[in-house]
Amino acid sequence: MHDPTSPVDESAASRTDESTHRKPAARLASALPGLLLCLLVGALCMFASHYANGLSALLLAIVLGALWRNIAPIPQAFEAGTAIAGKQLLRLGIVLLGLQLSLHTIFGLGPGALLVVALSVGVTFLATLWIGKKLGMDLQQRLLIATGFSICGAAAVAGTENVIKAKQEQVATAIGLVVLFGTLMIPLMPAVGLLLGMEERSIGMLIGASTHEVAQVVAASGSVGAGALAVAVTVKLARVVLLAPIIAGVGLYMRRNQLVQGGKNPPLIPLFVLGFLAAAVLRTTGVLPEILLSAAASLQTLLLAAAMFALGLGVHLRGMLKSGGRALLLGLLATLVIIAVSIAGTLLLPPA
Repeated sequence: MHDPTSPVDESAASRTDESTHRKPAARLASALPGLLLCLLVGALCMFASHYANGLSALLLAIVLGALWRNIAPIPQAFEAGTAIAGKQLLRLGIVLLGLQLSLHTIFGLGPGALLVVALSVGVTFLATLWIGKKLGMDLQQRLLIATGFSICGAAAVAGTENVIKAKQEQVATAIGLVVLFGTLMIPLMPAVGLLLGMEERSIGMLIGASTHEVAQVVAASGSVGAGALAVAVTVKLARVVLLAPIIAGVGLYMRRNQLVQGGKNPPLIPLFVLGFLAAAVLRTTGVLPEILLSAAASLQTLLLAAAMFALGLGVHLRGMLKSGGRALLLGLLATLVIIAVSIAGTLLLPPA
């Protein structure tokens, strides 16, 4: 029997198929302006960093983004692309960051330095969660601030966001706090090291064990000297390695206690964190040529600078202040905790 609705159904199916094929192209077209903007700003920040000694491209990018967000409106045409830059480009940059990590170099720090790294991360993470609870803050916000301040700043916040499904304003608050307090640490930590009479390598260890962002570590230790820079970056990257187990632990805790509302369970370890670990193992094997590692480092800086600019566009200072002073207070106290642990550890167990 002839179905009178069949021509209509076929026509509708045809339109649906056509619409489905158009969607990726339409999404790409809508995202292109924002993506190009972020990559262009990232490249300009790299150029400025190359000619301005001690200026971090990542730090400059996030500051530019935050300035724009708080001074002038952001055109809607950029929104789709900046959202992709703040997530996908950031995660790809984190994967490439693993190629900077030679596990041999990290283990070469010695047991004393590794213990300081473990304590600075572990004590700060747990203390931040506890203090935040006493301040009456919700778990998601506490976790974002705790991982950002104890491990590696915005990259750690991004990894944690993926596991706990935090609100966008909570993510922006955590990143804003990392930028604020980490920037203040750039001149502070070298001054503290000099005040305590530490030698150059010890100051580098102090900076690497305490300062929030990799970019901020480079900026702070670079102002001290080459010896401080080498130790600081290695110590900081040892902290970055702890990103995977911390996020895995957070994911397991959230699953067991059913603390994520709606949708399927988040991944125990996000795919980009596994990629980061795989890249670190690949670097450790020594099979990659230096020219490839150098190109990967440049690409990683570009991607992270573009992502930092996008994340900076989400830092709304008035919104942070409106949410009350509890987040600012927690950021301050978390910073003081990691500074205290790092000072004690560096004085008791200085680098060899």
